[in-house]
Amino acid sequence: MKPNGSNGRGFIISCFFFIVFLCILAFVNEIRFDSLMKFGKCALTHTSHNSSAENFLLANLTTANSSSDDIRILIGILTLPDQYQKRHFLRLIYGTQSPVGGRVDVKFVFCNLTKEDQTVLVALEIMRYDDIIIMNCQENMNKGKTYTYFSSLPEMLNTKDGPYPPYHYVMKGDDDAYFRLQSLVDSLRPLPREDLYYGYVIPCPSMDPFVHYMSGMGYLVSWDIVEWVRDSDIPKNHLEGPEDKIFGEWLRDGHRGKNRYNAKWSMYNYPEPPTRCTHELWPDTIAVHLLKTQEKWIRTLKYFNVTQNLKPSKLYHIP
Repeated sequence: MKPNGSNGRGFIISCFFFIVFLCILAFVNEIRFDSLMKFGKCALTHTSHNSSAENFLLANLTTANSSSDDIRILIGILTLPDQYQKRHFLRLIYGTQSPVGGRVDVKFVFCNLTKEDQTVLVALEIMRYDDIIIMNCQENMNKGKTYTYFSSLPEMLNTKDGPYPPYHYVMKGDDDAYFRLQSLVDSLRPLPREDLYYGYVIPCPSMDPFVHYMSGMGYLVSWDIVEWVRDSDIPKNHLEGPEDKIFGEWLRDGHRGKNRYNAKWSMYNYPEPPTRCTHELWPDTIAVHLLKTQEKWIRTLKYFNVTQNLKPSKLYHIP
């Protein structure tokens, strides 16, 4: 049989219109896809601009919070190599403080290591915390350790790439003293950054910082005095004796420390047992000294509510 001519033509026409329909459908979809891509690019560009603006804002906020006017303070806590537990405890105390308006670095300072276990354990501490200064000396209390501490710092810390001075102030502190870093920063802000001698005046009843010297619980000097200690012959020739008293005599003989600040009674000895050097714990505190037992440390830390910023969590329950 021969196929019907009209049916063949109809089939061809139907196929033609079907192909045209497919072409039109493909064209419309292409237009929609291009529009969608342009919209997506626009949205991504807008998001990118917002993100850049936020990053710029955050960068400026960070810069604002770490101004070049911030005070740089080094606190060197003189201790012994074997005092591992004490150092870990003090890291908790100072690592949870974030003073505003100042950078405060707390370092643990001692003389050469003398035992095999120290070479391992202290090295691990340095690798983990980077907060230890080991000086080239033999351990002593009143035979030049404080001199070695101050006189070694310029060579250790002065660099061509870093700021000068590396610290505006350097403090020598005891490991049985609790320093409130924000209070320390606030007290230093209005003070001179040159020829400054700061601390708790001895003897205890005295309020005149120009008569005697500052207590060894924690005294602070400006960086120019640190460099003077390194360069002058006066400290070199007078090393032995009570270290805080000797330091005051250096400044007296060298006519240094013309700017002096008596931080009494923001610095004081723990209130028990009561003496002429003690004071009750009170809010206007920079340092509390003679915290010889854990009980005294805990009472002091509770008074200043040092755990107030502890965040609630399902992982722990602390009454």
